Amino acid sequence: MEAVVSASHGAFGPLLVKLNDLLAGEYARLKGVRREMRSLRSELSNMHAALQKYTMLQDPDIQVKAWISEVRELAYDTEDCVDKFIHRLGSPGTRHHHHRGIKEFFRRSARRLKTLGSWRQIAKQIVELKARVMSVKDQRTSYKLDDMVCGTSGHAVVDPRLAALFIEEAHLMGIEDPRDDLAKWALDAENSLGTRCRVLSIFGFGGLGKTTLANEVYRKIREHFHCHAFVSVSQKPDVRKIIKDIISQVPCHDGFTKDIQFWDEKKSIEKLRELLQDKRYLVIIDDIWSTSTWNTIKCAFPENNCSSRVITTTRIFDVASSCCQVGDDHIYYMEPLSDLHSKKLFFNRIFGSEDCCPDILKDLSDAILRKCGGLPLAIISISGLLASRPAVRNDWEKIRKSIGFALDKSQSLEGMKSILSLSYSSLTPNLKTCLLYFSNFPEDYKIERDTLVRRWMAEGFISEERGQSRQEVAENNFYELINKSIVQPMDIGYDGKARACRVHDLMLEFAISKAAEENFITVLGGQMVLPNSNCYIRRLSVQHINSELASTLASKELHHVRSLTASGCIKQMPNLVEFESLRVLDFEGCEGLKGYDLNNINKLFKLKYLGLRSTCISNVPSGVVMLHDLETLDLRDTYIQELPAGIVQLSKLQYLLTARCVFYGETTIPSGIGKMKSLCEISGFNITTSSVGAVEELENLTNLTELHVVFNGGGSDKYKRHEEMLLSSLCKLGRYSLQSFRIQSKDSTPLDFLDSWSPLPSSLQLFIMSTSYYLPKPPKWLAPTVTSLTHLNINLSEITEEDINILGTMPALISLELWFKTIRKERLIVQGNGFRSLKEFYFIHSYYFAGARYLLFEEGALPKVEKLQVPFYVSVAEAYGLYLGIEHLPCLKDAEVSIYNEGATASESKAAVVAIRNEANAHPNHPRVTIFGQEKISFHFP
Repeated sequence: MEAVVSASHGAFGPLLVKLNDLLAGEYARLKGVRREMRSLRSELSNMHAALQKYTMLQDPDIQVKAWISEVRELAYDTEDCVDKFIHRLGSPGTRHHHHRGIKEFFRRSARRLKTLGSWRQIAKQIVELKARVMSVKDQRTSYKLDDMVCGTSGHAVVDPRLAALFIEEAHLMGIEDPRDDLAKWALDAENSLGTRCRVLSIFGFGGLGKTTLANEVYRKIREHFHCHAFVSVSQKPDVRKIIKDIISQVPCHDGFTKDIQFWDEKKSIEKLRELLQDKRYLVIIDDIWSTSTWNTIKCAFPENNCSSRVITTTRIFDVASSCCQVGDDHIYYMEPLSDLHSKKLFFNRIFGSEDCCPDILKDLSDAILRKCGGLPLAIISISGLLASRPAVRNDWEKIRKSIGFALDKSQSLEGMKSILSLSYSSLTPNLKTCLLYFSNFPEDYKIERDTLVRRWMAEGFISEERGQSRQEVAENNFYELINKSIVQPMDIGYDGKARACRVHDLMLEFAISKAAEENFITVLGGQMVLPNSNCYIRRLSVQHINSELASTLASKELHHVRSLTASGCIKQMPNLVEFESLRVLDFEGCEGLKGYDLNNINKLFKLKYLGLRSTCISNVPSGVVMLHDLETLDLRDTYIQELPAGIVQLSKLQYLLTARCVFYGETTIPSGIGKMKSLCEISGFNITTSSVGAVEELENLTNLTELHVVFNGGGSDKYKRHEEMLLSSLCKLGRYSLQSFRIQSKDSTPLDFLDSWSPLPSSLQLFIMSTSYYLPKPPKWLAPTVTSLTHLNINLSEITEEDINILGTMPALISLELWFKTIRKERLIVQGNGFRSLKEFYFIHSYYFAGARYLLFEEGALPKVEKLQVPFYVSVAEAYGLYLGIEHLPCLKDAEVSIYNEGATASESKAAVVAIRNEANAHPNHPRVTIFGQEKISFHFP
């Protein structure tokens, strides 16, 4: 059973912050406000504390669940009331109120309250909310919920991993090869450092079969050890019990375990060390959930030079890394089953073989297997459900559409739900809220990290923590979900961090089910439809809409919807005026947005995130300038070339992302942009189509961390001032917070002015040129003193050995992409003392220019490089020897070599390919080396 209700924390977080701000701010001086707000805050804080206690329960009473639901809806409604109160009075800290002073603000607020009758209406709402608060409080007392909590026995729950230990070998699929490989590793003492105890950690998503694999390795090799043990670890482990469990499986002399029931943790560890001291042991520690647990357990395993082995399994990467900290320890990354093995397992369990499956069910079988995504547990669970039903297409179709619903209803899927619940219940309340938010997105959807974290922030899920900004905290949450194998990373960047992710279909089904249970997100037209519920819709994801669904939606109360995510055609969506409480509005990729009425967008006074990306609109809705709380405006991949003048009044806007693709055109920088002091990131603005004054104003954006500009048509006297002002702005921004600068053009606009960037950009981490222009030499500021630069992508007309040596001294450089068009026919030597931190090196010759140059890597060069892309000129290499030196790159995993054989004979070209293949085969890591010839023939070695 899993702990209940996480999304309720997401309801309380923003509310309590706003109540605290009200009591600390000028609003509290208004007559009667402070008393009422303080009373509300006190009661709601107590409810939140009780809620936190109840959410730790497993299998809570139905009355506890009902009370939690009441509290959650109350929190939402109270926040809506507070927001309306603040909006009707106007914020004293923004726009024109600030310079008039607090007294003027109160006079103005009092006038507005009297004239509009707002206070009477707000006071009535507060009285109603207080009555609800007291009613909910009384329910907790009258139903004696705390007594139920204290009396919860936490009855025994069957460990969902137990079945994996006793699965019949005949039912295993695709496990033989990894089992044999890991068994060989465990028994091979020759490659170990001496005969030390080596650790293997099997890492992967819940349900992939880690326990099964570990158990099969255990069965295969345990007879090669003096003693062996297999123990499982819970999410709240009792280390003393785990140690005693190991001792119970190890032979020992009579009397050794005398008084074992009185041993504490320290005594238990000492006794196990004594027992294993002179033995070659094999111990499996299954499903470790924290590094602290491992750090304690490992103390029990002595280094006794007997070639002992410890195998751990975990779904958390940090734990796997903690287990394997010595060079010859090993992390095994568990992979999903192949399509072949998935089908074999699926059909064998239902029909005995694939041949016995009726043709009418084969397409549905493929669709169901796609949902399973190669997870053995999912395939076993769902095939078990299908095997118990008639082989009728309609029944199978219903199960395919309602797997998420079936997770809650079917005993056949209980094991799979339990495994997913283990991952879910291990999360903190904040991470649970962030996970459920993925319900907004369709299956197999690529979710960009930056988009996701901005939406989390707009929803109010994220607060500053221990000196970290909200964005840093949100990104940490994103990476923690990846670290725990909850979501799957995509677009791994030069720094090893994911820029996007996707959610496994079954985890998504689970999240949607939980989100519906907690009235967190309502999904329309995707996995689910609108539920028959007395609760208001709080968040709405419209993944498909037709006339029937539109009619159903029109009958619902939409004034309480806090976020709206739509995809596909939205012509039948209700008018925006119905969604007055929106914080997030995302129409990314929607068709027919031009035909949808956006004129009422100014009524969405709470809106913080507006996503219109890839919607082919050419004008920004005029009402956007009235959205004074807006933090993100995403207009990328649209045809918008000009922003409304009033956009510069949006003082809270942090992310202004415009049409950055050359295909769509670029946007002009609005005059007055220097007023937008909160801006952290801007992209897509064209320097040369903007006014010189607007370009100059960029220097006032002292909080700017990312700047992406387009520079077309420069190089003439007409745009000389634009160059000067851009350079001046860069020089000043480099002194502040600028971390990322990208410059893009669709022509060969000269960019030599970049050589004069001074002083050195102290915080710059990323510099990218995406242009057809090649600088004659590296800019002077590319020097060892720029200690923050990690990613460099630059075009150079010619690259000398001196340039390579200078770049090699930059201490933080992780990724380097050098484009060149040299005409010299010679080789460059990368010396052994360069590029100490580099992990990716791309040395690319532009195909538009003639020339020949290739690299030779000395021993000790690029000690950390994992990815490599280089050209290889056969005619030049013949003079120096057909040799790259990739065997000198100890961490190399993936290399791409482009063979240029102009002027070379067929036999010389073949000799070059053979030479590179031999280098790859001689490399101790056996990296994947792809060789591209001029004839577009690819060779994969080894």
